[in-house]
Amino acid sequence: MKLICQKSNLLKGVNIVSKAVPVRTTMPILECILIEAANDQIKLTANDMELGIETVIEGHVTEPGIIALDAKFFLEIVRKLPDNEVMIETDTNFQTTIVCEKAKFNIAGKSGDDFSYIPYIERNDHITLSQLTLKDIIRQTIFSIADNDNNKIMTGELFEIYENGLKVVSLDGHRISIRNIELKDHYANRKVIVPGKTLNEISKILPGLSDETVTLYITDNHIIFEFGQTTVVSRLIEGEYFRIEQMLSPDYETKISINKKELLNCIDRATLLIKEGEKKPIIMNITDNFMELKINSAIGSMNEDIDIEKDGKDIIIGFNPKFFIDALRVIDDEEITLYMVNPKAPCFIKNDEGSYIYLILPVNFNAAAN
Repeated sequence: MKLICQKSNLLKGVNIVSKAVPVRTTMPILECILIEAANDQIKLTANDMELGIETVIEGHVTEPGIIALDAKFFLEIVRKLPDNEVMIETDTNFQTTIVCEKAKFNIAGKSGDDFSYIPYIERNDHITLSQLTLKDIIRQTIFSIADNDNNKIMTGELFEIYENGLKVVSLDGHRISIRNIELKDHYANRKVIVPGKTLNEISKILPGLSDETVTLYITDNHIIFEFGQTTVVSRLIEGEYFRIEQMLSPDYETKISINKKELLNCIDRATLLIKEGEKKPIIMNITDNFMELKINSAIGSMNEDIDIEKDGKDIIIGFNPKFFIDALRVIDDEEITLYMVNPKAPCFIKNDEGSYIYLILPVNFNAAAN
């Protein structure tokens, strides 16, 4: 194999597919990036058996061929090459030469025939949406998936397609994030659970252009994301997602309109008094014209008032400040609306259109101590 391409193109491609290289594996071949060169097309592939990514970069192929190179070494070499043309050449023993200007590396490769290829999947059912929309959906939901495998379903997100809508849901047992998107076309109803790891990696490599699209193909066991010259194939999480509808009651006793930035900044300031690993609630004392926020910790205390518009009853309620900060940071609206029932019931942050809903469970606190 012999090929020539620009370092910038090569680095971009290697960065994309390296997201699917496993950190630990019992199969050394999976620690490699596969390079396939033919017909002036250079395809890079990585696969950890759960997530596979392939992308095509521009270049000139002098001798077609295939080679598997250690992903970690290959990425570091490419990253530190001069910004110029890169020549990659292999021999029959899989020895690989990488040349750029006066820099020349010789590294051992592996047979591409031993690589675990991404499975071929029928591309039938699909939906199309803008790259920017998908990137926003992930950003606005991914923070509330569970970060451990005690319940596998909680480590993924529900993608529910219904007619001309897409609902994306994540939860971790303490909070729920929901995004509802209107699609341009009507589609068959489907529900699948997409691994959070897949969505995290897609968010990193998706350009997020508003005028470019991403196509999602869904089968019983896999989901495919296609955008530009890149294809991402992921296994789905098996099982039935939680029935969250019964948790989304429209009833409320207290409704508050508040400036999002003011609330976010205030809670953020309060967390200065919380040591890492310490669990201290932010207490919201809501009366007619303002919300008083209070926090007490071993370091000290803080209280601050924020002007609000309130409809309904006064309420004193406590929350994990991190959960509120996570939700507020991804809401783009200037003014937000909070709905509460009582100090033991969830708080909802949602807009009139229902395009986003954030449910946050309250925490118990000692009113006398606060």
